[in-house]
Formats: sequence, C-alpha cells, structure tokens
Amino acid sequence: MEMLQTILVASWAMLVEMAPYLLLGFAVAGLLSVLISPRWVERHLGDRGLGQVFKASLFGVPLPLCSCGVIPVGASLRRSGAGKGATTAFLLSTPQTGVDSVAVTYALLGPFLAVVRPVAALLTGFLGGGLVYFFDRNDDEVPADEAPAASCSGESDCCESDAAPERKTVFEGLTYGLVTLPRDIGRALIVGILLSGVISALIKPHALEAYLGGGIWPMIAAMAVGVPLYVCATASTPIALSLIHAGLSPGAALVFLITGPATNAATVTTLWRVLGKRSVVIFLLTVAVGALATGFAVDAIVASDLVGPTGMVPEIVAGVTGHEHHGESGGAGEWFGRICAVMLILLLTNALWPQPQPMGRGDLKMKDFEDEDTIELAVTGMRCNGCVESVTRVISECDGVEETSVDLAAGRASVRGSGFDRSSLAEAVRSLGFDVEVIPAD
Repeated sequence: MEMLQTILVASWAMLVEMAPYLLLGFAVAGLLSVLISPRWVERHLGDRGLGQVFKASLFGVPLPLCSCGVIPVGASLRRSGAGKGATTAFLLSTPQTGVDSVAVTYALLGPFLAVVRPVAALLTGFLGGGLVYFFDRNDDEVPADEAPAASCSGESDCCESDAAPERKTVFEGLTYGLVTLPRDIGRALIVGILLSGVISALIKPHALEAYLGGGIWPMIAAMAVGVPLYVCATASTPIALSLIHAGLSPGAALVFLITGPATNAATVTTLWRVLGKRSVVIFLLTVAVGALATGFAVDAIVASDLVGPTGMVPEIVAGVTGHEHHGESGGAGEWFGRICAVMLILLLTNALWPQPQPMGRGDLKMKDFEDEDTIELAVTGMRCNGCVESVTRVISECDGVEETSVDLAAGRASVRGSGFDRSSLAEAVRSLGFDVEVIPAD
C-alpha cells in the first residue's frame, strides 16, 4: 500500500508540473490546426526539389501529429506529387515533436532540451529527406499504385474545391486541440505519467548513474527500447524525466525521445509499402545516426557547464519525481499547477469518455436511398483521429461519393453515393498505407 501511495504521489507531482504547459500546448495546437491543415501542407509540398525537402521538415516540426497519424498524411503527400525526399523529411520531423510536446519538455526538462528537441527534429528530417533525394531518385513520377485511384473529377476542380472548405473556424480548432488531440494521446499520456511514477518509486535517485550515466552504450540501450516502441512525443517526456532522475544521461534520454516517436514496427511496415526499401533504410539510418549525434552533443554541452541552472534544473527533476520538494509548499505557483492538473484530468476524462458511434451501413434504411449505393469498408491500421480524418478525406474526394462516416473503434468506413467504383475506393484508402477490404452486402 505504501508503494502504491508513493507511485500516486509521484505521478500527481508530475501531472501538476506539466499540466499548465500541456493545456497551453493543446490550445496552441488547436489554433495551429486552423492555420496549417494537412491539405494546406499537401498544396505547398506537392512538388520536387531540395527546397521542398527543407520545407517539409520545417512544416512538420510544430504539427501535433503522432507517429501513426503522420503516416497517412505523408502517404497523401506522396499521392499529391511530393517527392520521396520531401515525404521522408516530413515523416521524420513531424512525429518527433509538436507544440504540445515542446511545452511539456519545457516544463519537465527545461528550456535547453525544449530548444534542442525541435532543432533535432528539423535537422534529422532535412538530413534524411536530403539523402533520399540524392540516393533514391527513381521517383520522377508517383507510381501507379500510389496515385489516387479515383479522386476528384479533375485536378483544377480539386484545387478549387480546396480553397475555402478546408479552413477551420477558431471554435473547430479549439475543439481539435482540447478534445480530438487529447483523445488521440490521452491513454498514452496517462500511461506515461503512471510509468514515470513507477520508475521514481522503485528506483532511487541516481541509482543507475554508474550503469547508464554516459557513453554510447546507454544510448544504444535507449535506442533499442525506443525504436520498436509505440509512444508519442508528449507521453514519452515524463518517462524520460524519471529515467534522468534515476541516472540516465540527458543525451541518452534524448535518444529515447527521438527514436520512440519517430519509429515503430507499424511505421516501418507502412513506409516500406509507400516509399520503398531504399528510402526506408535511409529513414532508419537517419533516425539512428541523428539520435546518437544529438545525444552526444547534449551530454557534451551539459558536461561543459554551458547550460546553467536556467537551462536544466536538477531541483525540478527531483521535485517532480516525488523524492524532494522545491519551492514553498502551497505557493501560488503550486496551487495554479494543481488547478491546471484538475482541469487536465477533466479534459482527458471528457476526451476518453466513450463516444456515440457514427451510423453504419446496417443502420441505414435502404428505402431512403433507393437510387444510391451504400457500402462498408473494413479498414485495418487506424489508430487515431488523424487516421480517421485522412481516410474520410480521401474517400470523400472520390467521384460519386456523397457521404462518408468512419468509425475508428470498429475499423469501418461507411460510404453513400451513386456511381462510385468500389475497388477504386478501397485502392484510394489502401494508398494511405491501410489494409482495406470491401464488406459484402447482406
């Protein structure tokens, strides 16, 4: 019972410390979704050249897309005409960081790593995309199996229809930031906070320093854990903090923060299909080399005392993990953190509460649509609302589609319209990296 209490106290302290910044990050992410939509990114990156590679890496840094939600957006970029280099750059930089994860990094790890993290994402994205651009040049045209199978009736119509309808209102942006985004990362975030509490409760401060304090082997170990692990950039941050307090070097912790969100088994499998073998090899090598180089640089800077107390604050690390307390108990800042923590709990509860499922084909009264077709697709591989948005959009662009409803929990997409080609719908969704099957009519 005492151990459980220690875990809960440490987890609560972590939540109090990060809640104000995470709420701010969610709000900014929502407003950012108004200004930068996936379709806007496609429109500005659907071209070739090294300049596009840099733009793709730069645009990906602030976007709050997780390592699963970025895959269909990247595949859609490829379908829209972006080269493999720009697509790779986007897929490298985007999942590593975002406005929400940068805010949490600032709160827990200090301003130094809050700056290093997005810079590392930008540089690794540009490096990997540039290598693909130079060494995998056989992408002058998008392959037939990656091209949109049945999209808009004409290219100009597609572009014209995109001019205004895609623009979100501020209310829709805040809904995304305060409901949709917490729904996507909420479970992983809760697991990350609790896991950080477990680590801090079971491992004494600096107990692992003799084994994981520095050098290449702790970084290799962090990479071995991070590469196959499915973890988002925000949820991995409290785990990294607890590991630093247990003795892991900041550089090795940053290796985990880079490799964890950027790679996982599902991502590699999908990239193999979308980009090809050579690009995937370059992708993985870039993640590994970039993470190790960043880790060594961070450890060297920390060891040289170039980063003072305002950059990384050990007292904050100790206080958050529950072994020590910093500041005056009950001060205004601490009470503000507690209020924000309660607000964050309510926000996550609302986001993760079971939602009413959209109407599927079985619920449609066929007599109401006598002149229309309705089909249902089984879509495998959707993990977040970013996936749902991509699937909905690519189906809605197909000729003859009038209404699309995608159920994330059931892995189903219900489509209503007239004159559409069923196999083309399936191929359009499949081009995003998902497995699709047309469900036969009863």
